[in-house]
Amino acid sequence: LEYPASCCGHFRPVTLRDWKSAKVSAPVSAGTACRKRRTRSTTHVDTMAKMTKESEELEQKKEALRRNAMERLSYAAKEGFCKQLLALLREFPDEEDRRALVDQEICDYEVEDNEHQVLTPLILATLNGHAEIVHILLTLGQPDLEKEGCVKLHGELTQGVTALWVAAGLGRLNIVKQLIQHGAQVNHATRKGSTPLRAACFDGRLDLIQYLVAHQANVCTANMYNNTCLMIAAYKNYPDVLQYLLEQGARVNEQAQCGASALYYAAECGYVEVCERLLDHGALLLRNTYGLTPALAAAERTRESTVLAFLARPGLLTREERIDVLELLGASYANDKNNYNVAKAFEYLMMGMEERYKDPENIIRKPTLPPVPAYELWVECQTVQDLFAIRYNHNSLHMESLTIRERILGRQCPEVVHSIIYRGAVCADHGRFDRCESLWLHAIRLRQQNGLSVQRDLLRFVQLFSQEFSINVQMHFEGVLAVLGACVDELRYNQQKLTNPGPRDDPDAIGEDYEMNVVTVLYLVTIVTKLLRLERLRPTDQLILQAYQMIYQLNQLEVRLRDDQTLLHLAVNGIAPVDEFYTEDVCRFPCVDTVKLLLKCGAHVDVVDCDRNTPLHTLVGTVEPARLINSNAVEEVKEIVDVLVRAGVHLDAVNTDGLKASQDSHYAPMGEFLRGYEIRAINLRCLSARAIAQHRIPFRNQIPLQLVSFVERHCMPKG
Repeated sequence: LEYPASCCGHFRPVTLRDWKSAKVSAPVSAGTACRKRRTRSTTHVDTMAKMTKESEELEQKKEALRRNAMERLSYAAKEGFCKQLLALLREFPDEEDRRALVDQEICDYEVEDNEHQVLTPLILATLNGHAEIVHILLTLGQPDLEKEGCVKLHGELTQGVTALWVAAGLGRLNIVKQLIQHGAQVNHATRKGSTPLRAACFDGRLDLIQYLVAHQANVCTANMYNNTCLMIAAYKNYPDVLQYLLEQGARVNEQAQCGASALYYAAECGYVEVCERLLDHGALLLRNTYGLTPALAAAERTRESTVLAFLARPGLLTREERIDVLELLGASYANDKNNYNVAKAFEYLMMGMEERYKDPENIIRKPTLPPVPAYELWVECQTVQDLFAIRYNHNSLHMESLTIRERILGRQCPEVVHSIIYRGAVCADHGRFDRCESLWLHAIRLRQQNGLSVQRDLLRFVQLFSQEFSINVQMHFEGVLAVLGACVDELRYNQQKLTNPGPRDDPDAIGEDYEMNVVTVLYLVTIVTKLLRLERLRPTDQLILQAYQMIYQLNQLEVRLRDDQTLLHLAVNGIAPVDEFYTEDVCRFPCVDTVKLLLKCGAHVDVVDCDRNTPLHTLVGTVEPARLINSNAVEEVKEIVDVLVRAGVHLDAVNTDGLKASQDSHYAPMGEFLRGYEIRAINLRCLSARAIAQHRIPFRNQIPLQLVSFVERHCMPKG
């Protein structure tokens, strides 16, 4: 017999001594074997658990070390500590580990407006101008030069930036050279298509631009809006940069998505030298999407020197174009907020008129357009004598100019309304509120026809009406209704845009406009209630019916704020936002008349907000106890409660906290007052719903669906 003598596999013969010395083992029972197996199994599980724990601890230590290393690295990159950075990088002898470290992203939450930057150590060092740190990172860390970050530069948070883009945007030529020498891509664009060359053009760094172009930067690359580097140079008034780009082959007649060219940007800003250089290189007077040429844009902005430069160029403008430019320049001077000059207005209007009659054989007469009521049905002057007749009549010159601007620019041009609003404001300052209303309403209609926001225009009207009411000026009910109708139309348009936004729409901006318009329409409804109570106004039954119809349409839109507050909630809200310019003297909440009018025109009395607060909850929960010390305020609140109860509000409806309105009141006497109503106005349906809530009786799938929401309204458990 043989048996293994060792783990090496050697064998030796078995002797008699072996047999004698061998111990006979007792038979092993099944239970003992099972216990041994369990012991071995438990030991194995414990070993695995221990190994898992050790692995987790090891990973935690690694993560802690990594975070510590990143903190040290970001601090050194931000503050420019070269020795600390060198010491840190020596702790990572492996190139892959070192590269992984320097390519980590760093989030910087110190940027304003809840925005945060996403940086790499290389971008962070570039942002702070530490060329030595950049050199160390490039030579020892070998970072990914094309790794993108998110940086706030020139007041804008830009996504997809590289270290080279940041260096170019900040004018750090020494860092730009280092990055390019180490292989950074010179045409790497951001998410919106901005290249390092474009970033350099924004600050006008000619030396940096020349270096980038010498290293194959493309001077014709445009961003996502098709804006080119040449347009930036023209807009920022950098003649030398513009000249260099033109010499390098930049396309002079490239147009942005809005149709504006480099010449257009320079002309509307009034940069004569830039315009001259562009024209010398073959720039054309191309029209933008609204049909405006650079010459018309300069005239609309009252850039007199630029307009004269265009007019002085032989053959640049046709006779008709010269007339339009001269007349638009004069008309703009008559109604420009910053450059108002009635003398120059008449001068250029006369020059335009003389140009029309310059050739007796070919007189260019003005087109006849339907008169605009907002411009006092003004008809443009047709002859030199007609224009001379109104030379010293400033109001006539103003109306002539507004009519000319609308004819030349077109009703679709957004620039038309600026002069209209300015002229209306001047009329209001002189007490001509009727003229102001007419002009501003015309401006609103023009903007709405072109799909532009009128949120500020509507709020401006509320301030105007509040001022008129406060100083006891004779108001026109039909004018208020016209603005109310425009506000209802705007809310409907806002809802459509929020539901189906276009490719260029900003849902957040639309949402903000929508909420402001909700508050504005509440002001207008309140002003309507004030006017209905004025004996001296006495609107006709037809106008009153028209007001009711508009408010009914408004209620059908079911407009709400983000917290689901409806107009009825806002009308009873003691802390509802109120504009401070005259409006707070007229529109105070809670307002019983506004509540009555909304309910009369179809508002739902039991509507709830996001916290399931009914208007009654909002009323008693927001009215300030200090205000209720005044007996008149108490009576007004009680009257609103009575109106809501008569309209059918459920007194025992609970909010998400399980509180009824009587329990949610901050003013104890008001709670007692409501409980008195609860006792008198309770009905069998409410008692049944309350019993279901009290005894927690399952009711879903047990009662008709139309009753489920009713029961839930009464039995929402607290918490």
